[in-house]
Amino acid sequence: MKHFKDQVWAENVEKTCKQIKKYEIKFVRLQFTDINGIIKNLAVSAKNIANIFEQGQSFDGSSITGYRPIEESDMVLYPDPTTFAILPWRAKEKSSCRLICDVYTPENKRFEGDPRYVLERALAKCKEAGFTFFCAPEQEFFLVKENDTSAPTPIDMAGYFDFNPGDLTDGIRRDIADTASKFGIEIEISHHEVALGQNEIDFKYDEALKTADRALTMRMVTKIVAAQNGYLATYMPKPFAGINGSGMHTHQSLWNLDVTKNMFYSDTPESGFISEIGLNYIGGQLNYGREMCAVLASWPNSYKRLVPGYEAPVYLAWAHKNRSPLIRVPNFGGRKGAARCEIRCPDPSGNPYLQFAVLLATGLRGIKEKINPGDPVELNVYQMSHEERKKLGIVELPESLGEALDEMEKSKIIRETLGDVVFKNFLVEKRKEWDLYRTQVTQWEVNRYIQRL
Repeated sequence: MKHFKDQVWAENVEKTCKQIKKYEIKFVRLQFTDINGIIKNLAVSAKNIANIFEQGQSFDGSSITGYRPIEESDMVLYPDPTTFAILPWRAKEKSSCRLICDVYTPENKRFEGDPRYVLERALAKCKEAGFTFFCAPEQEFFLVKENDTSAPTPIDMAGYFDFNPGDLTDGIRRDIADTASKFGIEIEISHHEVALGQNEIDFKYDEALKTADRALTMRMVTKIVAAQNGYLATYMPKPFAGINGSGMHTHQSLWNLDVTKNMFYSDTPESGFISEIGLNYIGGQLNYGREMCAVLASWPNSYKRLVPGYEAPVYLAWAHKNRSPLIRVPNFGGRKGAARCEIRCPDPSGNPYLQFAVLLATGLRGIKEKINPGDPVELNVYQMSHEERKKLGIVELPESLGEALDEMEKSKIIRETLGDVVFKNFLVEKRKEWDLYRTQVTQWEVNRYIQRL
């Protein structure tokens, strides 16, 4: 059995059932993700929720991307009571709530292909190593308007941090932040980003599983609020050529088990106040950066963003002030609780459970193997020549999803982190996506070559 004899779990279940009754909730949406990070859900009657907490809710897993073949389709959802939230966009007379679920087999064992379970396994290893993993993603997205006869276009002409009285996107961002707060998400920063129609809303850091749940919740909230205003919110990494794409810069730190000490902090100004543990963690992510890139940037379009010239990282290096390398240690002014590193290649279209799992695993491996990240590179890496980068030992991220999948397929650490089921299914699904992409003939190619060649 799962947690049913755990007192804390039982108390959370009881609390959630009382909330459902108090607010006269009629239906409960049970949510989980496929291997791509797309939210899936089914609605069940609130009358049955106590039984579902105990016995689970059966569903067909054969049609969920990256789950099971049709001959092994039976799966079971068990709701996590700590993820209870009332859906604020539903009228009171049609009140609904959501619960994020763990996926089990009919034999009452955790399904190894459940992305949430992948992160939970990584966090268990982190705990064994004596650490608690905190992270915070900066999720960028575009607000676009759909047109009957042409492709969607950005809804404004604003730029980075722009503000105009009565600004359309400012109002939508405020609506998103207000709605997110009803899910218990504490919004810290909201602003217009560099590109037309591009925005960013950041929430407070927390332990990685809660953060991954909230990252998915933010995607849901953003899309629904945008639709309520007549627009489309997209987390596509590079929806428009010639302007910046959307990233998910992820801030990371390791703390001790009782969360009283930031293990990335060192009281040494000459090191930038970053500890040896922090440096080794960075070293691990640089060392395995090419191998985990397919998980962090998991679509063919992701690599249209990862090109020089658009504030996206391409080279495996680290720095303090410089934003051109892959990893940056922000200036936290020597404050003990603020020591962290920021990795800049993930994008918000992927599966955050898998993304955070590989980030943690590679960082921990760096600590275990005492991998030295080398000296910080404070020069603009984009402007260096190939020979200058080669001399400093700076290599590039993969240039395409196909190349990234080749790197991942050879990786022992990524296979170990994801587990055989997710590792195999991820490669299969992403190879299909890559094949679909590389066999297309684009309008750009037709315009450029059909008359010239």
